[in-house]
Amino acid sequence: MTPLDMLGLSIPLIQAPMAGVSTPAMAAAVSNAGALGSIAVGAIDAPAARDMIAAVRARTDRPFNVNLFAHAPATPRPALEARWLATLEPLFGQFSAAPPTSLREIYRSFAADDAMLAMLAETRPAVVSLHFGLPEAWRIATLKAAGCILFASVTSLAEAHAANAAGVDMLVAQGFEAGGHRGMFDPTAPDDRLGTFALTRLLVERSDLPVIAAGGIMDGRGVRAALDLGAIAAQLGTAFIGCPESSADADYRAALFSPAAAHTVMTRVISGRPARCLPNRFVQWGVETTQTPPDYPIAYDAGKALNQLARSHGEGGYGAQWAGQGAPFARALPAAELVARIESEMAVL
Repeated sequence: MTPLDMLGLSIPLIQAPMAGVSTPAMAAAVSNAGALGSIAVGAIDAPAARDMIAAVRARTDRPFNVNLFAHAPATPRPALEARWLATLEPLFGQFSAAPPTSLREIYRSFAADDAMLAMLAETRPAVVSLHFGLPEAWRIATLKAAGCILFASVTSLAEAHAANAAGVDMLVAQGFEAGGHRGMFDPTAPDDRLGTFALTRLLVERSDLPVIAAGGIMDGRGVRAALDLGAIAAQLGTAFIGCPESSADADYRAALFSPAAAHTVMTRVISGRPARCLPNRFVQWGVETTQTPPDYPIAYDAGKALNQLARSHGEGGYGAQWAGQGAPFARALPAAELVARIESEMAVL
């Protein structure tokens, strides 16, 4: 029996925990439909994460996933940050404003967040998933002692071996097609850019843990293809952006259901880490700039400030509109109906 079997899912499907999109209502709807719902708490503090967990539990008694960012804390580099802010001046200037005078690390990594760990040990969510890397062994041991099943996003066989050695229970094979932030443990290291199916097959054959395929999968046929390659489940994120339960704003939804969906771009300009996004005005500007952004999530402080300013002027093209390469197949369906549709598609020969 795999850890996924222990969760009692009726469909081998996981809703990806996309920060800024996934909500307690979505997670509960997905879990109630027989798949595994997810919430993302990497961008909030422990009290807010506790509230999100409680909000899911108020809507379902089924298992769900709580996702954390386990990146190495950012290194402040004032000179680089000053150059980045100077580079952004024309973008702020078009709205008659100046960029911030300084930047800060807006998210605290789970690798250094004792309050988040204590909260999770107390609330004991069924699944905890890790993105961007692995925390210290004692933090993983604490989660496992609390009965949490641990997932880790990996983009290579080396990362898979590290996750296995750390005591993780399952691997999320994140292909280069995936929307949102690339889960590389070291964003400065060379990236082989393995696609979802190549990576999934590699990990199934050469790692010792169950594999969940993630990236570019949007329907039941994609899920079935992943299972045929040896994955025990598929994780879908972009597929759920159009659901009414998601927190994607109107500009994000409009972009998702526009021709832009066929032209996603991997960019660092929004947050400082590689992430796949719909090609809005900020992303297109990033294609042309040669200036290196600060570390994640320090760069995100500037990106969020620019987006907030632009939105105050009625411009929605500067936000983090994450989406994978399967975006043209997005559907605007309630989450439970989408899960049911995917399950029925899996049965089509």
